[in-house]
Amino acid sequence: MNQSAARPLPQKEKETTTYKILFILGLCHLLNDSIQSVIPAMFPILEKSMGLSFTQLGMIAFSLNIVSSIMQPVIGLISDRKPMPFVLPVSLTVTLFGIMGLAFAPSFEWIILSVLLIGLGSAIFHPEGSRVVYMAAGPRRGLAQSIYQVGGNSGQALAPLITALILVPFGQRGAAWFIIVAAAAVALLFYIATWYAGRLKEASLRTKAKKVAGKGNQGFNKKIKLSLIVILLLIFARSWYLSGITNYYAFYAIEKYGLTIRESQLFLFAFLITGAIGTFFGGPLADRFGKKRIIFLSLIGTAPISILLPFAPPAAAFTMLALCGFILMSSFSVTVVYAQELVPGKIGTMAGLTVGLAFGMGALGSIGLGYLADLIGLPLTIIYTGFLPLLGIMTILLPSDETLAAWNQ
Repeated sequence: MNQSAARPLPQKEKETTTYKILFILGLCHLLNDSIQSVIPAMFPILEKSMGLSFTQLGMIAFSLNIVSSIMQPVIGLISDRKPMPFVLPVSLTVTLFGIMGLAFAPSFEWIILSVLLIGLGSAIFHPEGSRVVYMAAGPRRGLAQSIYQVGGNSGQALAPLITALILVPFGQRGAAWFIIVAAAAVALLFYIATWYAGRLKEASLRTKAKKVAGKGNQGFNKKIKLSLIVILLLIFARSWYLSGITNYYAFYAIEKYGLTIRESQLFLFAFLITGAIGTFFGGPLADRFGKKRIIFLSLIGTAPISILLPFAPPAAAFTMLALCGFILMSSFSVTVVYAQELVPGKIGTMAGLTVGLAFGMGALGSIGLGYLADLIGLPLTIIYTGFLPLLGIMTILLPSDETLAAWNQ
């Protein structure tokens, strides 16, 4: 390697992976998303205590996710122009007020208002979090994004345990325990924000940011626009399937297998925890075998299992859910990195778009599938959602990793 030519730009930022920051931020992501996971985890509780329909439950999930869907790309675009380190602790402060409202909400309308606050806090957190990940990643971009995203997916995986251990015995008021979780996240994010602000003051970082921003101002040509459309459709397929499983499979398992609420949560936990593990391994696998290949195998590999899942007996269904979670979520962090490399220099925007769209598609999936379940019944709805991963065939339209590298030169 040409030391004089290659060293000045990467040496201070790119050649060093700051694992301490990555792991702390991953923990904050876990705390943030565990708070979000309280909402779908409360669905069986709210359905019984307030007599809510599947459509109303879908509206709650929609309210949570649509705010993140709309606001994340906007905040990402703003942060690409002017990074805002100390909005990170502010984001979890907003979430703290939301979870407080959720725990003591007396009506459906107050629940909607509370989850809007939680969604807003999440929308603020994710784009700036992704910028910190990019700064701390060094040369291990796939691994760094996996560490960050596995924190979030691990938080989501806690939903069944939250239901079984906290919400079933304590009911809606049990959500108040997560006020402590939000406060802990605020404290950790002050530390992250201080590190982040210090890095922004360094002359080398400012120089690199200008160079990266210059590369990102090339605009979107037709090939990039087509690739972004394909990515968005892939996110739609993954998000709607995830929405169907996380929001409604517990009801399906109770109805089909005669399980209790607590027992049904174990099935969901198997899906979510293996999804978190898949998220972690997806990044390093993509670094080695290529991002496009991992995205393709993730969706197409899930399809046969997801199609057969509704017809499986309980023991087989448990195992199949675990496999689905691992395979499907292996592409989650990879999709973010792929989009960031597709449009270099727009780190926050692409993170906000891909992750925000996942929230938005999940929101639409929640209300759409909830309405469909009320219309045609839950069993048929679960069967139909199993075909969504087949849309992964569209991955063949994406440019290869080698083509991306050539575009970025």
